[in-house]
Amino acid sequence: MPNTQQLEDLTTQIRRDILRMVHKVNSGHPGGSLGCAEFFVALYNEIMTTNDTFDMDGIGEDIFFLSNGHISPVYYSVLARAGYFPVEELNTFRIINSRLQGHPTTHEGLPGIRIASGSLGQGMSVALGAAQAKKLNNDSHLVYSLHGDGELQEGQNWEAIMYAAAKKVDNIIATIDLNGQQIDGSTDDVLPMGSVKGKFEAFGWTVVEIEEGNNIEAILKGMADAKSKTGQGKPVCVLLKTVMGNGVDFMMHTHAWHGKAPNDEQLAIGLEQNPETLGDY
Repeated sequence: MPNTQQLEDLTTQIRRDILRMVHKVNSGHPGGSLGCAEFFVALYNEIMTTNDTFDMDGIGEDIFFLSNGHISPVYYSVLARAGYFPVEELNTFRIINSRLQGHPTTHEGLPGIRIASGSLGQGMSVALGAAQAKKLNNDSHLVYSLHGDGELQEGQNWEAIMYAAAKKVDNIIATIDLNGQQIDGSTDDVLPMGSVKGKFEAFGWTVVEIEEGNNIEAILKGMADAKSKTGQGKPVCVLLKTVMGNGVDFMMHTHAWHGKAPNDEQLAIGLEQNPETLGDY
């Protein structure tokens, strides 16, 4: 298992990948990707149990679904750095006929991708279906999913959240990226969510809060706690409190970089703040 410093070095390299990918094509979503870098690194390098080779069924392993698919840069980078496909392929991000489209899709056959997630609000339903399939298959492994806080404004989420508790789907850990930002502004300005914790608890979920969602050790501790609460008849929700644009000072704490690429000067500043650790693609 990698130690904390190795995971932090990988996170720094992931941030470089994100910035370079989005800059090259002047398109993409760096803000949320940077904010979730630590989570993805922890998930794929420490938390999940996965098979050596990828297959769509995911039998006998933990599986993950990204619901807020616009943060594909962090997803692609972590998958590549974990060996799912060549790191050099990151150079094709958002290029026509590339397997690395702006939002992940399955028809390109990219290892690691199990659903198309361009349309928000649907990942919870898919993850629950997969979790129930694991129960039917007597597969004791878990289903993990990630959702944006602004994404919770989509009604389908709450139908799925209600269903999960009613059917006692207790082999799922759904993480909510609570960065308080969405494409048009703060979530409080666009459509206040109130108490997300209170809502999930009212819908019958067990809730775990990770206050330092950009701290590797805090994530590992919080996710271990979440895992310990599975199998008890209730679905588990993790509230991951992150900073949008984390690691690049001028991108932090603002919705402005939700879907905006850095220019040449901004890229240079961002890369200077995240020195190369494992080698650029």
